[in-house]
Amino acid sequence: MSQSSTDPRLLRAPPKRRLRLSWRDERVRGIVWQVLVVGVIGAIVWWLWSNTVHNLEVRRIATGFGFLSREAGLPIAESLIEYSPTDTYFRALLVGLLNTLKVAVVGIVLATILGTLIGIARLSRNWLLAKLAGIYVEVIRDLPLLLQLLFWYVVLQNLPGPRQALTPVEGIYLSNRGLKLPALVWEAAHGWALLAFLAGIVGTWLYRRWARARQMQDGQPRRVWPVALLLMAGLPVAVWWALGAPWVVDWPVLRGFNFRGGTTITPEYFALLLGLVLYTAGFIAEIVRAGILAVPQGQWEAAEALGLRPAQVLNRVVLPQALRVIVPPMTSQYLNLTKNSSLAVAIGYQDIVSIANTTLNQTGQAIEGIAIIMLVYLTISLSISLFMNWYNARIALVER
Repeated sequence: MSQSSTDPRLLRAPPKRRLRLSWRDERVRGIVWQVLVVGVIGAIVWWLWSNTVHNLEVRRIATGFGFLSREAGLPIAESLIEYSPTDTYFRALLVGLLNTLKVAVVGIVLATILGTLIGIARLSRNWLLAKLAGIYVEVIRDLPLLLQLLFWYVVLQNLPGPRQALTPVEGIYLSNRGLKLPALVWEAAHGWALLAFLAGIVGTWLYRRWARARQMQDGQPRRVWPVALLLMAGLPVAVWWALGAPWVVDWPVLRGFNFRGGTTITPEYFALLLGLVLYTAGFIAEIVRAGILAVPQGQWEAAEALGLRPAQVLNRVVLPQALRVIVPPMTSQYLNLTKNSSLAVAIGYQDIVSIANTTLNQTGQAIEGIAIIMLVYLTISLSISLFMNWYNARIALVER
């Protein structure tokens, strides 16, 4: 007997749906609008590009980065590497990049230390200390950064000359020419000792991981500080001693109208660094204070019940937990400090912005000069963000 069309299984089979495109479908509308938006943006970019190329051709303005290999003829007062005006524009821009990094890296470290101390001071039980920290935060954050940079630059420029320089400590002189400090004469042994110190940091980190893994297995804690002291202090000293232990200090000495010897921190760099550190530290202090307050009061009470001193409670219990709240907004402050360093042009410090501006004025390569500045700050900002995101992921609580 053949299977009839009234078979119950056929009656239960769902009917085949045809693919129907309708404007009422939300997915269809979403795809259409996305295609339109991408098309409009692409058309605008193409129009801007073609218009720019046409205008450059009409005005016979050369394009490209070939100017980087030409002689700069640009004097730079402060550089971390050897430079002379006969060098190329590429080397001049490299000097500007290193000057920017010198401000950003040192500024981030100092602002973090100062901001953390001020943030903790705002929560101090000492009434006077807490009020002074609060006044500092409110005053510093309410004044424009550019005004603060100009203030410190004027203060440093009005210091006495080299002959009447201030001498807070023997061998250190502060005048309108900058801050003169003793300098260690760098030799090959110091370079090898520095490499040994970096190797000691890596070795300490590896030993710390191994000690924690072993503690999870047998429950026996192992001290890390003796190994850290041996690797980070003993190993570099041993390498330095084995290579002859050179130790020659170049002391600044007044000769005529200026100092000779030592190392100089110029007024422009000093004013820029001082302004950025003091300004950013005010914001970091509030971030640290908020992170500490975010830790439940029961954590403090439990730690104190175990007999820990207030400093131990803060270092071992509170701050490790507060970091999970502190790190994300702290990243923004690091980025702000790096980008705010571009205000160096206002006080004459030759960073990447100042040198790139001079370069584009001399060569007429405005688009390339602006592109270089944007690329530098974009690269630095992304590097800071990647590192801070990696660190934030390492200290984050993981639910198991």
